[in-house]
Formats: sequence, C-alpha cells, structure tokens
Amino acid sequence: MKHTLRGALMMLIAAIAPALAQTVPEIAFDSVPEPLKLPPNLYLGEVSGVAVNSQGHVFAFSRGSTTGPAYGAAAAQLLEFDQTGKFLREIGHNLYAWSFAHSVKVDKRDNIWVTDKGSDQVVRFDPSGRVTMVFGRKQEASDESTEPLKHPKPPLPPVDGMFRQVTDIAWDKAGNGYISDGYINSRIARVAADGQWLGSFGTPGSAPGQFMTPHSIATDANDNVYVADRGNRRIQVFDTNGTFLRAIIIDVPYDPNAKPAIGNKPSLPMPEGSPQTMAPGSPWAICITPGPNQVLYSADAFPGRIYKLSLDGKVLGVLGRSGKQLKEFGWIHEMACPSENTLFVAELLNWRVQKLLLHP
Repeated sequence: MKHTLRGALMMLIAAIAPALAQTVPEIAFDSVPEPLKLPPNLYLGEVSGVAVNSQGHVFAFSRGSTTGPAYGAAAAQLLEFDQTGKFLREIGHNLYAWSFAHSVKVDKRDNIWVTDKGSDQVVRFDPSGRVTMVFGRKQEASDESTEPLKHPKPPLPPVDGMFRQVTDIAWDKAGNGYISDGYINSRIARVAADGQWLGSFGTPGSAPGQFMTPHSIATDANDNVYVADRGNRRIQVFDTNGTFLRAIIIDVPYDPNAKPAIGNKPSLPMPEGSPQTMAPGSPWAICITPGPNQVLYSADAFPGRIYKLSLDGKVLGVLGRSGKQLKEFGWIHEMACPSENTLFVAELLNWRVQKLLLHP
C-alpha cells in the first residue's frame, strides 16, 4: 500500500510538473478610455502600426482613407496625436508610397519611418513631416504586368534594394537600419545610416537563421536584433552581422476554452512545417523598452495575449485575451513600449489603439 501511494504520488508530480514549471503570473493592467481623440469625420481603419516619439506624441498608421475597389484598394493613412491624445495632423496625405499600411516607428532623432506592405516601400519623414529618405520601389501604375505579387516555390531570389511585402524596421546605436522583408523574401535587409544598401541575411525556411514571415523587429541596447519569426512561432536573436545567437519560444499554458478574435478556433498542434501564425505564443508584434533594465513584449493572435519577457527569453508575466472590450484584443499588429509599464497596442480587427497601464 505504501509503495502504491508513493508510485501514485510520483505519477501525479510528473504529470503536473511541466505545467507548474511554465506557470507565469497574470499582470494586472488598465486600458485608458479613448486614448486618441479623433475629430469629426476622421476614422481609423485597421490600425496596423503605432509609435511614440520623445515628446510622447503618438503616431497611428491605419488602413483608413481607403480608395478604390474592394480588392486592390489603397489603404494607408498616418495620423499624429499629442501626449494627451489630441489630434494634431495627418502626415503624407496622398503619398505616392501609400498602398497598404504595415508599421510605423520613430528613431532616436524623432524621424518617423513607415513600412508599406502594398507598395514594398520604406519611407522616412523628418519631424516636420517631410519625406527625407525612401527605400524600395513600387510597381509602376502604367505597367501592364503590374499585379499582386506571386508566391512561387521555390521563391524567386531577392533583389538588392527591393522588397516583397516589407513589414518593419529597427536600428542599432550607429543608426543602421534592419528591415524585415517579410511575407515573400523572408529575410532581414541591412541599410546604413546614410541610406546605403549593406546587404541582407536569412532565407525562407525553418532552420536557425531562416524565416517564415519575419513580421516585427526590434533591437536592444547591446545592438542585438530580435526578429518576430511569426510563421515559425519564435523570436530569433542575431548580432548586427546577422549571426544567429539564440531563439526564444513562448510556451505558456492557456485556457482551453479561449476563443479566437475571429474565425474558427485553430486546430492545435499545427502540422510541423506549416505556418504557425495562429498558434499560441506566435509573435505578431514585439517591442523592447528603453534602458537601463530592458524587457521584451510580444503579442499573439490566439489566444490574444501579451507576454512580458526578459531579454534572455524568460516569460515574466502575461496579460489580456481576445475580444472587443477594453483590455481585450483583436489581432495586435504592432506595439510601442515607451516604458516598462506603458504600452500602446495597434489592433487590426477592432480598428483602434489601446493605451495600457500595467500594474505588475
């Protein structure tokens, strides 16, 4: 009897130990009501990007201002709000690059950068809103071959200086840029601070140093480059030369009754080698807080949570779920984290930006 009880106890410990090892605290937080105050007759569409400058101004990159047919419409609009949420201006009205908004970032000099997935272009504005640098080139409107990009297998080789559905940008301390070139090329492009093309690293695939839709990118104070390798359900970390350092995989238990923000509940686990876009922990958006004690935030689409991590990949806490109310999320597409306990999140499905105040 004694041995039977001991055996049963050991089996119970073995069964619950993995769950206990992965248990992380829920972070209490609030969502500020109406953080961005839009004037009459101005509307957000799917908000694909959000950024904050040194003055606390918030930039929302939205798939609003839509023109054209349901398929192939141009959908991109960049709006600026002050630190109180008051609307200030639209930047780049009718810009040639506007096609399908993807991300917005602000560098240390308060230049505003956008990536447009539809035009395959990256554009830099100075703080006054003037275009000062352009990367990539969109298809010509007059070209009879202009059409949606194809996804041949094996993929076409990438072209220096060109992008195929670009997604995001980050910088090292010297001002060199790292551009996630995203849905088709699945690589990271490197550009110098003066705009010169430096090269690229990474290829499509699932091995270390390969990508399946690098969707978001960030750098830390030591110039390590963090890539949200969404389709492979991992964050890969590199040095500035593109040397692979490590991978971060977020594996936190979730409510089996969790509902997706839209669509059918994903069938889990997903087949090996298939895109893990809707898998729990798959990083859609990442951001790294300012120093001296930096942390990493990552967001998934299902079950719709935000994860707080140390830079070495330890999950420190989790918050939120899918939904339409405040403190719930509908596909977080980009995040800005101006401090450890203040986050701005851009949502596609809910057409909004939430300002979150964390109480860890």
